[in-house]
Formats: sequence, C-alpha cells, structure tokens
Amino acid sequence: MNWLLIFLGFAVLIILHEAGHFFAAKATGMRVEKFFLFFGPKIWSVKRGETEYGVAAIPLGGYVKITGMNPEEEIPPEAEDRAYYRQPVWKRIVVVAAGPAVNIVLAFAILFGVYLAAGQPVLEQRVGEIRPDTPAAQSLQAGDKILAVDGQTYARLSVEERLERFGRDVGAHRCAGEQVEGCVAATPVVLRIERDGKPQTIVVKPEYNAEAKRPLIGFTYGSRIVDIDAGTAADQALNAVWKVTSGTFETFSRLFETEQREKLSGIVGVSDVANQTLDESVEKSLLLLALVSLSLGLINLLPILPLDGGHIFWSLVEKLRGRPVSLRVMEKASFIGFALVMLLFVLGLSNDLGRLGDDIRTR
Repeated sequence: MNWLLIFLGFAVLIILHEAGHFFAAKATGMRVEKFFLFFGPKIWSVKRGETEYGVAAIPLGGYVKITGMNPEEEIPPEAEDRAYYRQPVWKRIVVVAAGPAVNIVLAFAILFGVYLAAGQPVLEQRVGEIRPDTPAAQSLQAGDKILAVDGQTYARLSVEERLERFGRDVGAHRCAGEQVEGCVAATPVVLRIERDGKPQTIVVKPEYNAEAKRPLIGFTYGSRIVDIDAGTAADQALNAVWKVTSGTFETFSRLFETEQREKLSGIVGVSDVANQTLDESVEKSLLLLALVSLSLGLINLLPILPLDGGHIFWSLVEKLRGRPVSLRVMEKASFIGFALVMLLFVLGLSNDLGRLGDDIRTR
C-alpha cells in the first residue's frame, strides 16, 4: 500500500506541475494539443475540444504539448496566431514558469498547513529522553525539572538561553587526562532538581562524548506543543522554503566537490525515505511531499534545456538580443543540457544504490 501511495504522490506532483503550464497556456491564448502524464507509448487518451488528455507508459514525468514550441514546426493556418513562438516573450516565460511555480507554491501551502496544524515544540526545563548507560540513567528520571546547575539558575534568561548555559556549565567539567569517549570528569556536576514537586540535590560526574566533543550527563530536554497563529506558520514555511532553496543551489554550484555530489538523491532514495515516513506519521509524509515538490520546482528552474529554466533563459536572451535565437544554437544547448540532466540522474541513482548497499550490509 505504501508504494501505491508514493506512486500516487509523485503522479499528483507531476500532474499539478503540468497543469501549471496547461492553464497558463490557455490563459495567454495558446493552443494546447496534448496533456499527458508520463512519456512513451500511449496507454489511454481522450480528446476534449482541441486538447488530447492521456497517460503514457514510461513513468518519468509528463508533458504539455503547445502548438509551435518548435520554431520550425508546421502550424495550421488557423492556429498560427496562437502558436508558442508567435507570442511575446513575457507570455512564453509565464507559461514555462507556471509549472515550477505551482510546485513551489504547493510546497509552501503544505508546509504552512502542517506547521499550523501541528503547532510548535517549545523546550522545557524537564528531563525528556534518557540515554542508557550514561550518568543520567543512574541518577535522573524523565520529568525531573532542572532548577540549577552548579548553583546557577540564570533566572533572567529565556528557557532556550538558560538550557544552553546549563550545557556549557556541564561541559566545563573536563576529564583529568585525555579527552576520549567515556572518560569521566574530574569534578562532579551539582544538579538542583524538582521531582514529584519536591526539590533535591543530585551530584553526578559527566562523561566525555566524542560526537558532541564535550562531557555530557546523557539526557535531552523535553518539550511541549503550543499552538501558533497563521502569521507564525507562514513565517516558518517561508524560512523552510528559503533554507531548501539556498541549500539546493549551493549543492549544484559546488557539484564538483565530492561532499556535495554525495548529497544528491534520485527517485530510488526519495521513494525509500517516503516509505519510511509513511510508516512513521502523516505529518512527516506531508513534509517529505512538500520537500519533493519544492525540489521539483527548483530543479526545473535550472537554466539548462530541456528544463523549464532553459526555456526561460533563452527567452530572456531573445529579449535582450531583440531577435530569436538560432534553432541550431538551441539544439546544441539542448544536447548539452540533456547530458547534464542525465549526469544528475546517474549521480543520484548511484548515491541511492550506495546507500541501499550500506544499509543492507549493516543489517
């Protein structure tokens, strides 16, 4: 069932992307000949008015065929004034940009809805998860409220700032010798806590954690969920969109670096993550859907043909030159662009297979 839901989720994103192109083309007066989900041999289709709607056999995207998208295409006389390359540059850009825009707006809408419905976690001064085989496991209990560390309460600070200072105070208790995993601090931490409404003092020696690079007691703070208003949800959604956007373009701008290449993921990796999130919660599944939709929109805006961004780029070049770009130049650009797209596909697939192999070996 999970894989069916994943397939349907991807199909919906593709349909909405192509629907952006379709409705923008209709709104600007262009003639749309076909609206297909997937590529390759036709499985099913139906014609309504001047447009054929259908499903093809190869599930690798979809397409909207607008009359005249090839400058050398033969166009029926009655459709000449509605052909793509007969339209002003601004109309062509609107039509091409509409697909990625739908994906980006959809991602924002999903993020906004999830954040608004789920609320916001707020840290508390209470013990949450206690890691086994740590000093905390021997002295603390879930729900204990941390009142002070080494006599310091930091009463004038916010909860987040206070907990950060508590962490620094614990980290100041260094090991007597070399800082290695599990070494015990030379001096103990004095914790003032409240348990079952009663204050008490606990003395505990933290242990050095190599990953954190400092001594830890071995617990995380708990949190509670508070409702947020629409403005806060919108702000959080915008921040998430910007974070993914900047991260995506940083990865592509530094693609020759091994670390950045390893961040790429293909359809196999995304599907595997989607399968895991469906087993965990609806909230995480919706967040992943938003991430995939946003990524689909952003990647399509890369200025290389045959991606939407490539069409936008060459339309802008035409506007600046004052005359159309040679079809031969665009064909060469399409060849290079297709090679780059395939390279990204192969890199993503290679990374996916490598991760799957590592996962199998560790089981």
